[in-house]
Formats: sequence, C-alpha cells, structure tokens
Amino acid sequence: MHDLDPLVAMLNRLKLTALRDQLDNLIDEASRRELTIREALVLFCEREIARRDQRRVDMAFGLARFPFVRDLTGFDFGAQPSIDKAQIRELAAGRFIPNGETVLLLGPPGVGKTHLAVAIGREAIVAGYTVFFTPATTVVAQLAKAHGDGRLEDRLTHYAKPKLLIVDELGYLPFEPNAAHLFFQLVSRRYEKGAMLVTSNRAVGEWGAVFGDPAAATAILDRLLHHSHVITIRGDSYRLREKRRAGLIKTAQPRQEQPA
Repeated sequence: MHDLDPLVAMLNRLKLTALRDQLDNLIDEASRRELTIREALVLFCEREIARRDQRRVDMAFGLARFPFVRDLTGFDFGAQPSIDKAQIRELAAGRFIPNGETVLLLGPPGVGKTHLAVAIGREAIVAGYTVFFTPATTVVAQLAKAHGDGRLEDRLTHYAKPKLLIVDELGYLPFEPNAAHLFFQLVSRRYEKGAMLVTSNRAVGEWGAVFGDPAAATAILDRLLHHSHVITIRGDSYRLREKRRAGLIKTAQPRQEQPA
C-alpha cells in the first residue's frame, strides 16, 4: 500500500488506523465474501471499532495498577466450596458498579480474595468502567501525606474518579492514628456515587481494632454495608495447600486415645 495513496491519506486524517493498516486484507475479504458496499462498510467499521476497544482496554488495564493478571477462568472454585460461583459471575458482570454498591471479600490470607478482586476489576474494564486498584496501606498513607501537605481534597478527588475503586488487604497491617477519619472521608466521598470492592482478612466486627477507632469504624461500615455484597471465604490457603501436596508441611494426625 503506497504512502501517497489518497485513500490512505484520508484514513490517516480521519485517524482510522485499523482500517488503514488492514485495508488490502479487508478489501480482499469483502471481495471474497462477495459483500455489498453496505456490508463491506459494516465489516470495515467493525474492525476499526474492535481496534479502538482493544486499545481502550489495554490503556485502562495499565491505569488500573493491578498487581498481576488474573481472571475468573483461572480461579479454582472447586478448592473454595464456600464461594457461590454464580454470585461471583454476577458481580463480574458489573451491575453493582453503576449503582455505587460495595463488595466485601472477607477471609483468611491465601484464599483468593485478591485474585477475585483483580478478575472482577478486569471484567469491569472490558464492560467500559474505569477501575483503580490500591493496597489499603497505600491509600491511607497517601491520604495522610496529602492531609499533612494541605492537599487532602485533591487526593480525595483522585480516588473518587474511578467508577470502581478496589482497596486490597485492609487489616493486614495496622494503620496510623488518623487513618480511620481519613478513610471515612474517602468512603463518604464515594458513598452511593462510586462502587468499591474491599478485601480484608478481618471480619467486619474486628474493624474497630483495625482502625484503632471503633466509632469511626462503625461509621465506615454503616456506609459500606448499606448497599453491599458480603462474601466470606472459608477455606485453606492455596499456598499452604500446595506445600502440603509437596510434603513440605505435614498434615496433623488425630491423637490416639490411650487406654484407661
């Protein structure tokens, strides 16, 4: 395809790059399939839209800051029978997002909470929603720094923008003294406006200890639980299970009763 081709020049001007890059192949395909002009235009537009959609998704994945690539097909639901697979797939459809609802994934370390959070977040991006992923300690530390610098409003606005905010590992590490009040401001900013997904190794009844402020924790939970989906995962850690299979950890044997 010659760079001086007037059609190529017009496609460049219109920024129809997928159509430009695939032009000869698309024309050949339209001819081979004996498409009408209208059908051929539909084919050309479909390819252009597909390219743009893929670029949007790729860019959104980068902006989301996921720690790794995970999807639902890679999750071992059989290893975690306490999880309702249908419920997870319903959440992955993203219908909770435009309603500004909350998803809480609770359970001990290693049971797949972050895997599910990332998978749901990726599905949300494909569906057209903006997503941002952050560890709980990071979001609180950034809010605290912004508060000290007099820029708290800017940082709250930053975290309020994505349609879905994923806060991972709440409760794994202790928070700074003012963390509860800062996190409450974030939750309040997003309440009924932006969806949140929070993973935690602590039951909601323990969040007072997590934040070191039972009253503030109650206020946070009051908003998070108002429109929520709470999923509690009960099961063994994947990592511990693999170590047991490899013989690195011995399974405790039941103690034999001694005769009287």
